Amino acid sequence: TIDYYIPHRYREGYGVSKAGIDYAAAQHCTLIISIDCGIKSVELVAYAKTLGIDFVICDHHNPDPELPAAVAILNPKQIDCHYPFPELCGCGVGFKLITAMCMTMGLPEATPLEYLDLVATAIAADIVPLTGENRILAFYGLKKANQNPNFGIMALREKSDHRKDLSITNLVFLIAPRVNAAGRMDDGKKAVQLFISSSLQEAMGYADMLHIDNQDRKDADKKITEEALAMILDDSSMATNKSTVVYQAKWHKGVVGIVASRLIDHYYRPTIVLTQSGEYAAGSARSVAGFNVYDALQQCQDLLLGYGGHFYAAGMTLEIAKIDAFRNRFEEVVAATIEPHMLVPEIVIDAEVELKDLTRQFYSIICQMEPFGPENQRPVFLVKNVFNSGHSRIVKETHIRFSVTQNGYTFDGIGFSMAERFHLLEMNNPLDIVFTLEENEWNNEKKLQLKVIDFRLA
Repeated sequence: TIDYYIPHRYREGYGVSKAGIDYAAAQHCTLIISIDCGIKSVELVAYAKTLGIDFVICDHHNPDPELPAAVAILNPKQIDCHYPFPELCGCGVGFKLITAMCMTMGLPEATPLEYLDLVATAIAADIVPLTGENRILAFYGLKKANQNPNFGIMALREKSDHRKDLSITNLVFLIAPRVNAAGRMDDGKKAVQLFISSSLQEAMGYADMLHIDNQDRKDADKKITEEALAMILDDSSMATNKSTVVYQAKWHKGVVGIVASRLIDHYYRPTIVLTQSGEYAAGSARSVAGFNVYDALQQCQDLLLGYGGHFYAAGMTLEIAKIDAFRNRFEEVVAATIEPHMLVPEIVIDAEVELKDLTRQFYSIICQMEPFGPENQRPVFLVKNVFNSGHSRIVKETHIRFSVTQNGYTFDGIGFSMAERFHLLEMNNPLDIVFTLEENEWNNEKKLQLKVIDFRLA
C-alpha cells in the first residue's frame, strides 16, 4: 500500500504526528517517508518502530544533538553531512531521494525532472536562498512551469488570471499562497489532490476550492492584523520593547505567521504571534535582518513544549499559563543580543543611476541574473534629483502612478500604498527615488517602469 498523509494543522500540529503513525499502522504500512519534517521527532520515530514501521526522514531544519532512530536521514544541515549545498528546501531534499530512487530502479534520467515545476514552487514558498543548487533547480523548474506544467500549476495560473510567463515572484505571490491556504484554513490534502490530478478539469475543481480558502485566509489575515496592532497600541509597555509577543485565544492558527510578518512592517523587531491550539498556545515567529530568532527560542526552551524553524522564521508550542513568562524571557534575550542597527529597517542600494541609463539593453542584462530571491535579490537602484512631470497621480485611492523627469528623460513608475505621501510630489521639488526596474504590460504593450520602494525630497 502506498499512500500520502498530511497532518491536520489544528488537530495534530505541524510535522510528524502520532495520529499519522497510527493511520500508517492501520493501513499496514511498514515505512514512512517524511518530507520537510521529522528531524526532531525522536520519540515519535521510536513509537513507530514499536509498531514495526521504519522512517526515512527528508528534512532541512536544524537538527538537535539527538537524532531520531530512522533507517535513513537526509538532511544537509547535519553536522556530519558533506553534501556541498546545505540550503535545499524540504521538497528539494525529497527531490534528491526521488532522483536516487529513479537511478536505482533504472528509470529514464528524465523521470525525476517531471517534478521540477513543483520543486521550484517549494523553493519559492519556503523562502530559501536562491543561490547555488536552489538557483539551478528554480531556473529549470520555472522553464517547466511555463512550457509543460503540472495540471495543478496550470489550474492555479488560470484561476489567478495570469497570462504571462511565471516568475519566482509569481510563484511566491500567486501560486504558493493558494497552495498553503488549504492547510491554513481547512485541510492540506486538497493541495495534494490538486497536484496529482490526472486532468486539467479535475485540477480546476481543486483550484476553485483553494481559491476560496485563500480568500478566507486574506480576510482572517486582515482582521487579526488589525486586532494585533490595536493590542500593541493599547499597551504602553510595548512601545520601548525590542520584541513583540502578542496572544489572543481566538485567532486563526493558520495565519499567525503571516500576521507576524505584517506586524514587522509596522514595528520593526522580532515578532511572535500566539493563539490557542487545543489545551496549549501555538504560534509563529518572524525576525528582522541579521537576527537569529531560532537561537533566541533556544534560550527560552525550558518554557516551551516544542519549537523548530530557521534563522528568520520559527514555530513553537507552550502552556498557556507560561505565555507571560515566555514573553518576558524572549524580550530579555532579544534586548541582550540584538544590535541597535538591526531594529532600523534598511534599504540596500546596489547602484546610483540616471533615467537615461534605464534602457531595454540594461533591463535585459538585469534579467540574466534571474531567478531572483533571498541572497540573490533583484538589483535596487537610486536616482537623484528627479522632478514630477505634472502627470503623477493617485490610483485606486492608495497607490501612486509616478511620472518623473530628469535632464529631458521622462519615466513612469508605480508606488504601492504610498498615496499618503503624494503631497511630496505636489511640492514640485527635486526627489530621490529608490526602485527596482520592471516591465509592465498593458493592452499588449510592454514598457519599462520604476517599481518604487521609497522616495524623499532631495
